[in-house]
Amino acid sequence: MTTPVAASARPLRVLTFLHSFEPGGVERVALRLHAAWLAKGVDARLVLGRTDGAMRREWPAFEATVFDSKGVPTAAWETLWMIVRLPGAIRRIRPDALFCAGNSYTVVAVAMKLMLGRRCPPIVAKISNDLYRTDLPAPVRPIYRLWLRIQGRMIDRMVGMAPPMRAELQDLMRVPPERVTIIDDPSLDEADIVRLEAAQATRSPHPGRRFVAVGRLAGQKNFALLLDAFARIKRPGDRLTIVGEGGERKALEARIRQLALGDQVRLTGHVNPVEGELLAADALVLSSDYEGVPAVVPEALAAGLPVVSTDCSVSMGDLLGHGAFGILVSTGDAAALGEAMDRIADHPFDREKARAQARRFTVQIAADAYLAALGDCIEPDSG
Repeated sequence: MTTPVAASARPLRVLTFLHSFEPGGVERVALRLHAAWLAKGVDARLVLGRTDGAMRREWPAFEATVFDSKGVPTAAWETLWMIVRLPGAIRRIRPDALFCAGNSYTVVAVAMKLMLGRRCPPIVAKISNDLYRTDLPAPVRPIYRLWLRIQGRMIDRMVGMAPPMRAELQDLMRVPPERVTIIDDPSLDEADIVRLEAAQATRSPHPGRRFVAVGRLAGQKNFALLLDAFARIKRPGDRLTIVGEGGERKALEARIRQLALGDQVRLTGHVNPVEGELLAADALVLSSDYEGVPAVVPEALAAGLPVVSTDCSVSMGDLLGHGAFGILVSTGDAAALGEAMDRIADHPFDREKARAQARRFTVQIAADAYLAALGDCIEPDSG
């Protein structure tokens, strides 16, 4: 497709704002899209609250506007820091559109609409998490639903990451159909799929079963549930690897000791899972309380791995081919999760069909689709 341009005939100028290079699925996808847009000749701009984060190593050449805090740490209040500083960057950069990378950034997007008014560029927001949030306490849910409707009213275009998200965007955020776009989440590059397929074909046998889980060590991921499930079904020689870093590390380490799993569970910290951990595993396990479309699932399917997951998203059934690529269990049920892990090796699984499913989620497809959505939001006389 032809890259949309403003009336001045210059390339489309898109500004993506992120807190940092700290690892997270939302940030990884945003950086992957940013790289793809640059390669297409888009005037893609990146704004960061700070330069911290392990993912900086994966994109060392990226140029970014970074908000100088004069040595004052901003991680603890990074959303407020972004809200305070982003308006000035928007005035200087004068983007045609803003890309809001996920739910955790929509508060910044709404703040920009309120602070800049008509001077705020149109905003395209990717909805990266489940909107029903049944994990929230009942008294909080009406306030949360009101917040969803505010977002739906103020943000110009909402992007769902899989077809089942369309209904929840329209129902919960009250977004009219013409302002909803569905774009499969770009979890992979086509080159990743080719490399994973080749590497999977050369895997060596290993003793025991190998389970891998990937995500921030945060309450949402409920890795404590996963540890309990693994403790129920582990056999000598079985291993569980949890890839990620976060504030729950100490609590998880204590739980590992309590369950006497020290020699069978490994917390790797942040590493790129497609660089090795997925290739060493027999199955991916998700234990989350809620998710959007977890990027690691297409990565696992590309690596030829079946998936055991909690039913943590309206999209999970579609993502797993309605049972073709794994097993879904209820959220919060350690016994059911463990039982599914115990029998996943016997679950029918077609690696070729799994890789075809993974190819839905490539940046090659998504980059153009996002540019079309961004271009559609721009007034003809902008630029």
